[in-house]
Amino acid sequence: MTTSPEQTIDRAPPEGDEERHDAARAAARALRPTRAPAGIAMAAGLAAVSLLAAAEAVGAVLGAPPRVVPFDRIVAALDARTWSDPFVQAGAAAMAVLGGVLLAVAALPGRTRLVPAETRDPLIVVGFTRAGLRRTLRTVAEGVAGVDRARVRLGRGRIEIMVVTGAERPATLLRQVGAAVGDRLAALGASGAGEVVVRLRGTGG
Repeated sequence: MTTSPEQTIDRAPPEGDEERHDAARAAARALRPTRAPAGIAMAAGLAAVSLLAAAEAVGAVLGAPPRVVPFDRIVAALDARTWSDPFVQAGAAAMAVLGGVLLAVAALPGRTRLVPAETRDPLIVVGFTRAGLRRTLRTVAEGVAGVDRARVRLGRGRIEIMVVTGAERPATLLRQVGAAVGDRLAALGASGAGEVVVRLRGTGG
């Protein structure tokens, strides 16, 4: 099995086109996933603990605590320990690490699973699923005469297409696949696709 040279199609916006750059960045920001699931999970956990503590406190005042959690034994066990106790230090370190993780989750943006598309209206943001874009580009590549099969891989700012062919003139086929994929990306307006790298793998000896 032999491999032919590759071809790279630069899909980046022309240098100096700040408007398209800004639109691409805005679309990418808008399509980033929110931290709502993590926030909901933390809020639900804190609400459950607060309700349990409130129920124990009210029950203690009324003289009939529910005793779902053995607070008496927990408090007695904590009173028996000091700040120099390894158990206390390990617990404090674990809480500090957990707090840092929660702060990082809240502050750092999520990674979008969508590829932004260019639109005429700056108030409209459209994105393609990565699986859908892979299927579309694979279909385009396999539609070129002489291509046996194709595989598409999406990276950060890069699309890699591996084409398997038995054609006698792979260089010509390389240009045809690159042109077909480039035209489809232009038609879709996939502004976040970046450059396209096409590689041909021959089935001959």
